Amino acid sequence: MKGSRRWRKFRRRARLVEGRHRRRVRQAQHEAATAVVSWAQQRRVGVLHVGDPRGVLDLPAGRRHNLRLRQWQIGRLLQVLTDKAALAGITVRLVDERGTSSTCPTCHRRVPKPRGRALSCPHCAFSGHRDLVAAATIATRTPGGGPTTPTAVVLPEVVTHRRAGRHRPGAGQSRRDPRRPPRTARGSVGPRRP
Repeated sequence: MKGSRRWRKFRRRARLVEGRHRRRVRQAQHEAATAVVSWAQQRRVGVLHVGDPRGVLDLPAGRRHNLRLRQWQIGRLLQVLTDKAALAGITVRLVDERGTSSTCPTCHRRVPKPRGRALSCPHCAFSGHRDLVAAATIATRTPGGGPTTPTAVVLPEVVTHRRAGRHRPGAGQSRRDPRRPPRTARGSVGPRRP
């Protein structure tokens, strides 16, 4: 057997941590797919048009962000969603996501350089959250789906993001670095200075 005892202990611990992470990602994927399919069943949706973000994986985004994207396992998530939807009698169709968050869903023109999370179209004065604009644009790209007149696109005022796995104990509101100490009541990390 090659390697020191310390190295073997380190590799064993690393495998245990990687396995725990893999199981948590798999559980979160199943929970997210179940939530989407149950939502679609309640609203009697027959076809789910899902944006295909696989082109995002080819873009260089830095070492840590690339690692997060690879651990996302988007192909497996799409497969789980497709399988659960097929059991419920729902068809899943993938739609290209390219340019959806920077295209106005009412006039279908590209906004030159959208900044931040809000999109404001200079051509038709439409404005909305970019994630919702992307969903509305995907809906208009599909045959027979979504409104196309400027007055028909109505986006909700409040955007809520749901996370799978929120039932776990200790999952707080924010995903802070667990190595950092918690903030005090006044919001500062260190002792108060005069």
